[in-house]
Amino acid sequence: MEVSEVRRRVRAAVEQARRQAAERRTRTDDAARAYEQFLTRIAVPAFHLVATALAGEGHRFKVFTPAGTVRLSSERSADDYVELALDADRDRSTVIVRVNRGRGRRLISSEREVKPGKGIAELSEEDVIDTVLEELAPFVER
Repeated sequence: MEVSEVRRRVRAAVEQARRQAAERRTRTDDAARAYEQFLTRIAVPAFHLVATALAGEGHRFKVFTPAGTVRLSSERSADDYVELALDADRDRSTVIVRVNRGRGRRLISSEREVKPGKGIAELSEEDVIDTVLEELAPFVER
């Protein structure tokens, strides 16, 4: 193969990589804007609703909003929480739920996508509440 052909292919590959990176940055920026709106309009109010309902049932949880997330944390242990966050490391940015709970000296952590297949702007308050309630069972069964 000729050097000129290899150089042409290298230039094409570099240009394609640059285009893909620019497209990914645009998608990530759009997702970050959609996530901020989702967080303030849907997720944080939904977490407050769940915390209020849990308090009415005798389970004490607090809502925190550390940088770019919303967290429902047990008042008994700071290690026990359910949290929503933006996962921008994937090709298609998505909202994930992280769960952390202490079991004696062990710490059990899990992470999954909230409503796979749904875009950030399509997530509803009901989607958030359903997800949180699914993950709360281990915390309230004690």
